[in-house]
Amino acid sequence: MKSKVQPLVDGFGRKIDYVRLSVTDRCNLRCRYCMAEDMVFLPRRDLLTLEELADLSRHLVRRGVRRIRVTGGEPLVRRGILDLFRNLGALIGHGLDEVTLTTNGTELPKLAGDLAAAGVARVNVSLDTLDAARFAQITRRGELDTVLRGIAAAAAAGLKVKLNMVAMKGVNDHEFAEMAAWCAARGHDLSIIETMPLGEVEGERSDTYLPVAAARDALEARFDLVPSTHRTGGPSRYFELGQTGSRVGFISPLSNNFCAACNRIRIAATGTVYGCLGHDQKVELRDVMREGGEDALNAALDRLLAGKPERHEFDIARAEPAVARHMSVTGG
Repeated sequence: MKSKVQPLVDGFGRKIDYVRLSVTDRCNLRCRYCMAEDMVFLPRRDLLTLEELADLSRHLVRRGVRRIRVTGGEPLVRRGILDLFRNLGALIGHGLDEVTLTTNGTELPKLAGDLAAAGVARVNVSLDTLDAARFAQITRRGELDTVLRGIAAAAAAGLKVKLNMVAMKGVNDHEFAEMAAWCAARGHDLSIIETMPLGEVEGERSDTYLPVAAARDALEARFDLVPSTHRTGGPSRYFELGQTGSRVGFISPLSNNFCAACNRIRIAATGTVYGCLGHDQKVELRDVMREGGEDALNAALDRLLAGKPERHEFDIARAEPAVARHMSVTGG
């Protein structure tokens, strides 16, 4: 007999209704704060199939998940990825409220229309600068024009666009107001994010770490910031720019911990599920899904939630990263 399906609730009474679903650890860029230059990616045979990712998503929706954000690596480089988006889109209105995507934007010129047709409502595009030379330096191999064309294609397809900008001292700390104005002129929201100490990278993240309070000060020198009640399910805390009516959000994992309201888990492309971005606490679902059946899957998820940490312990000043895995392994 199958056990009764229960909502996903962790040991601190937090209801988990939001899943970050990674479909690949691979990326066609090598952003300096995110990846090492010489990354070793997982063998494709270790990944869940797209069918297994869809089946797992259906199960999570039955257990109360309302939002799924597809992440990577760069999710749009995975072959056949539109099939997964179509399967997820079919769940909207049947327990799932929305399907969203985090992307570097490089594949959006080709895929934005298909993503919208599949049911994707919003895309978060990682973009840290509007300067082409600086963009190439940060990403090591990217072309800014491709991403800008991708953002335009997403907007033309009817997708709501938000830009994610990692704040970096001495790199892009003079661009916050320019980026906010650029977004406002095109109807896009902006989130400014503190860098997170995940995985070994060349150089010291502490050298470029900038608290989002500094970004807020820079914006207040040009705009009136009015607190907003807007929420998207993630950790951004939003303000409206008084002169434009657009929104800017701040994500502050280091300077202002927001874990008390955590409502999410992260699923790596291998089927490893992490209770927290900043801890190694996890359960492995791939073999459970293939061999154990639904009851075993529920038991594994319940074990994860029982041990989900109360909060991360990020400390930018520590010599070693908070966890050894890179963001691209966990999914952003």
